[in-house]
Amino acid sequence: MKSALHLVSNENSSPNGSVNRPRMDDGALLDAYSEAVIEAAERISPSVVNIETQHKAADLAQSRSAGPRPLSGSGSGFIFTPDGFILTNSHVVHRAVRIDIALSDGRRYPARLIGDDSDTDLAVIRIDAPNLAAAQLGDSNGIRVGQLAVAVGNPYGFQCTVTAGVVSAMGRSLRSNSGRLIDDVIQTDAALNPGNSGGPLVSSRGEVIGVNTAIILPAQGICFAIAVNTAKFVAARLIRDGRVRRSFLGVAGQNVAIPRSLARQLNMATASGVLVLSAEKDSPGQKAGLLQGDVIIAMDGEAIKGVDDLHTHLTDEKIGIKSDLTIIRRSAKIIVPVVPAEIRPVA
Repeated sequence: MKSALHLVSNENSSPNGSVNRPRMDDGALLDAYSEAVIEAAERISPSVVNIETQHKAADLAQSRSAGPRPLSGSGSGFIFTPDGFILTNSHVVHRAVRIDIALSDGRRYPARLIGDDSDTDLAVIRIDAPNLAAAQLGDSNGIRVGQLAVAVGNPYGFQCTVTAGVVSAMGRSLRSNSGRLIDDVIQTDAALNPGNSGGPLVSSRGEVIGVNTAIILPAQGICFAIAVNTAKFVAARLIRDGRVRRSFLGVAGQNVAIPRSLARQLNMATASGVLVLSAEKDSPGQKAGLLQGDVIIAMDGEAIKGVDDLHTHLTDEKIGIKSDLTIIRRSAKIIVPVVPAEIRPVA
């Protein structure tokens, strides 16, 4: 008992019985914070690249005889394999006619597009170069709100700019340029600016936890990164197939609320679904017999609360495989077999 009392005696107890642990000096705290940021930046910076792109675009100020003038753009990315694979944002390199990479040590190389996925705003490009420093990818499932987050990128062309903040929230959703919802997005207050897109968001250990992708203007301190676990999955598919395969039904729909009385009558877990507005000719939805006015409420027994839920369920695993859609038609709940087809990439 004496030893136990002795251990507690090194700490102060508050009147309510809780323990007040010794506090570090403010200077020591700032020094520790600085060291954590410095160490994280030093670990990731050799892997961060500056991406310069050229896109074809018609310049209305030019005469017709002059032809289209290439438009230049820039962004960030990071090497994630020693043999030159680089992760970045889809919107940085999509439809680029030329991609050039500047490494942190000053070397420059042309890059080729391996694949991009506008639905998650992720892309993989590759360079052929020796002695590359690959970033270490972390696990976004282990992230905690409030932990240190360090962003490195090339805002406005200023190479290897380091900003620091915290993970503000987890599990956010972000609408991609394609209209699909990106799930499991990280919110951070580490400052991002145009040109940071595609750069890494890292932990205090220098491990990549996200791919910086968006800011909200004119808000300050509200920035977003695609979780690294999503990036791992997408990158693997892009390297293997050049794209991420997904399935579709070919129906136009919108979110709709279902009257509570009808939801109770049909023993539904949720009171919303996807209202079918139309079905494309020869689409899986039309072949299955879906009609205007049907409401999709489940797929293979899993609830469909809205369009985003439906998109989430239409993965590559559903391509060519019979699935059961549970729908409401004229107040009756019925099951309709459907065989989703593969979405063909848009050129």
